[in-house]
Amino acid sequence: MKEYATENIRNVALTGHGSTGKTSLSEAILFSAKAINRLGRVDDGTTTSDFDPDEVRRSSSVNLSVLPFEWQGAKVNILDTPGYADFVGEVKCGVRAADAALIVVCAASGVQVGTEYAWAYADEQNLPRLVFINRMDRENADFHQTLSQLQGMFGQQCVALQLPLGAQADFRGVVDLLTMKAYVGEKGETQEVPKELLEQATSLREKLVEAAAETDDALITKYLEGEDLSEEELRRGLRIGVTRGSLVPVLTGSATKNIAVTLLMDALCHCLPSPSDMAVAVQEGEPLQADAKGPLVALVFKTTADPYVGRLTYFRVYCGTLKADSQAWNANKGSAERIGPLYLIRGKSQEPVSQVLAGDIGAVAKLAETSTGDTLTTREKPIILPGISFPEPAFSGAVHPKSKADLDKMGSALTRIVEEDPTLRASRNQDTNETILSGLGDSHVEVAVEKIRRKFGVDLEMTTPKVPYKETITTNSSAEYTHKKQTGGHGQYARVAIELTPLPRNSGFEFANRIVGGVVPRQYISSVEKGVMEALQEGVLARYPLIDMKATLFDGKEHPVDSSDIAFKIAAAAALKKGAQDAHPVLLEPIMNLQVVVPEANTGDVISDLNGKRAKVLGMTPHGSYTMIEAQAPLAEVQHYAADLRSMTQGRGSYSMQFSHYEEVPAHVAQRIIEQAQKEQKG
Repeated sequence: MKEYATENIRNVALTGHGSTGKTSLSEAILFSAKAINRLGRVDDGTTTSDFDPDEVRRSSSVNLSVLPFEWQGAKVNILDTPGYADFVGEVKCGVRAADAALIVVCAASGVQVGTEYAWAYADEQNLPRLVFINRMDRENADFHQTLSQLQGMFGQQCVALQLPLGAQADFRGVVDLLTMKAYVGEKGETQEVPKELLEQATSLREKLVEAAAETDDALITKYLEGEDLSEEELRRGLRIGVTRGSLVPVLTGSATKNIAVTLLMDALCHCLPSPSDMAVAVQEGEPLQADAKGPLVALVFKTTADPYVGRLTYFRVYCGTLKADSQAWNANKGSAERIGPLYLIRGKSQEPVSQVLAGDIGAVAKLAETSTGDTLTTREKPIILPGISFPEPAFSGAVHPKSKADLDKMGSALTRIVEEDPTLRASRNQDTNETILSGLGDSHVEVAVEKIRRKFGVDLEMTTPKVPYKETITTNSSAEYTHKKQTGGHGQYARVAIELTPLPRNSGFEFANRIVGGVVPRQYISSVEKGVMEALQEGVLARYPLIDMKATLFDGKEHPVDSSDIAFKIAAAAALKKGAQDAHPVLLEPIMNLQVVVPEANTGDVISDLNGKRAKVLGMTPHGSYTMIEAQAPLAEVQHYAADLRSMTQGRGSYSMQFSHYEEVPAHVAQRIIEQAQKEQKG
């Protein structure tokens, strides 16, 4: 592929709800541009975009793909993003690297929750956008209803640029409202507008002309004076409106039938801004203008761990030129990076290039320090670009190695998968001794586990994480224990008497010494404390750790020959166990703070569901058409809340969760937990 000047490049994030045909559309675009010579199919796993084995198996995208093509003297980098909510981190990366968004909507399903999210992500980055109403050949496809939904949801700036010829099985082409010509079939043969559509097309064109004219003073003056605007003037007005965000052209077609795809490609080149049209915000200082001769500023927007190439880093150059076999400065890490060979990426194929100019997208292998969201720049003039904001994980699974070999490699594999996907988190739960892998949903974590097996040869199985219950006491008690063991030679002897007192919740543990007269010699006090501390790790109800209590050593006895550190440790541990059993022990469970944001219409259902999960609703705050519910709920009840909330709100609800405190488990629930723990211990 030849090198393109900045003003002839377009970077477009392809977004929308899952199963609206984004990948099929990207495939049809590449085929129409002759970037590929065979039209792949999602169901067959043969598309350029969905090359990952997980995507082939699922018949849907889970990763961001870069798909460049050449058209009308321009280079367009399509950033094909997944539509499923669990993989929204990839969408965030694609939107951050783009200058515009192409939002795909299904003509049969209309505006869906993924459409709303795609629009919101484009709003976050102030991206100009086009909408493509796809699947006009599907049963129940309705262009006008979908256009009406778009206008109702996102405003009257959504203006039709095309009108379909027929629908469903009769769909055969589109009317271009700029040229007032009909384009029919896969080859886009030009015809006159059918008489039955002429009135409708004229009415929609009038709205389009008015919207385009309003973007420019000279155009609106000419329009109001009753003069006709030329096609060139309309295109100019359209591009100004799209770049400002005051206009969102709506196009239509069928990706799988490859109808009206080339007209969409024309619109990507003519309506959307180039990188040189967009000012680039930086963390500190004046916005940047894209200039291939300026100082280097490039953002890393994606990292992949390739088992053969190693780490592959995708970047977008905002200013300057990144050259192969050079040096760059990582402004976030404050470290130099050696830049090796550079590549242009199309799906899984890599084309070596000598340099990547401002506005373009490329990849480099084996960077040492750089991760997603970092800025590569010059040491002399370090500039940091705003990073990528990722959502917090909402689902956790405990991962266990299947063999000793897997255990040895598990740590490094988890580190590498988290580097590749910043929406994943790997951690160790000290209370349950489990390794926890957290992501945006169950599918997200399952795909990560599968990637670890396939890429790094580490076989893991995933289970629901154990709840880190604790135990505590509710009344004062005293207990003594004498440890006496006679063997050949020295025996073992120690007597320990302790007093246990409950402490307020979240106080932890205290140890006090009230020995007088040296009945327990000073050198053994620390042994008593160690014995008590060790015994705390395994409570008396279900072997969960004991917390929120004070142990006071008040009496004891030594033997001049047989006493030892180990004897006092054993005696102290046994005394604590005995005392805890007499102090009415109870089970405690972790309580989480929940902030749940749901559409107003779903508020009642969500609150009812929370009540069924033993939650306490603390308050509700309206935010436009949404309600934020604040609640506290036991962790045991909300470990699968991501799936529950998605089901109740058709994917429109979201939530965040943080640990709050420990609270006593209700007696009937505690009994069940204790019985289960005892069963596991016996088994």
